[in-house]
Parts: sequence; structure tokens; C-alpha cells
Amino acid sequence: MTEHEPRACNAALTRAFGFLGKRWNGVLLASLGGGPLGFAELKRAVAGISDSMLSERLTELGHAGLLEREVDPGPPVAVSYRLTDAGTALLPALQALTQWAEHNLPAACSSVTEPVPSA
Repeated sequence: MTEHEPRACNAALTRAFGFLGKRWNGVLLASLGGGPLGFAELKRAVAGISDSMLSERLTELGHAGLLEREVDPGPPVAVSYRLTDAGTALLPALQALTQWAEHNLPAACSSVTEPVPSA
């Protein structure tokens, strides 16, 4: 067997899986695929995520240019999150990955008990 050289790995794919492989990132993006959601709606959509982790992940996804935070001054003030064009461009890949997992990855391989929301 030949040895694998790290420099031979596709840098873009490595970045993508490094980012999307962080717990909750892909699920949050998929949850927003149906349209804007508020913080509480996202928390309900993503079972098991804490308030602090949700806040951290939303900030991270925003800094990556995948979602935007929108503030409606109200009254009452309302904050929602929506996918950017870059985030929306990820949805077909997330849907394909979800279908692949449903057909090829046994449920026993996952520590997550909730299904990934379909986008």
C-alpha cells in the first residue's frame, strides 16, 4: 500500500469538511434552507444544541458568509437568520449528503439521535 501524502489532499475539500464537520454547522444550514428562522425556532429545530453553542455557531456561520442576521426594529424587536447566496449554494450538497447517509450510513454510526432536517 502506498503512503498518503497530506499535501496531495484537495485543500478546498479539506476546508469544507473542516468547517461543515463541526457539530451543528451543517444541520443549522439545512434548517435555514426553508427560509429565515429566529433563534428560538432554530433551537427547536436543532435538538440538543445549547443557547451558547447556537449563538457561537450562528456567529461563525455569519463570519463565513453563509448566513445573515436580520433585525426587524419592531416593535417588538425581532431577530432572524437567513442563508446568503453562498449558504443557499450549499443546500444541494447537504441534500445529497443526507440522501447518501440515509442509504449508506447505518444509524448506529451516529451519536445524533435526531434526523437532519431536510432543506
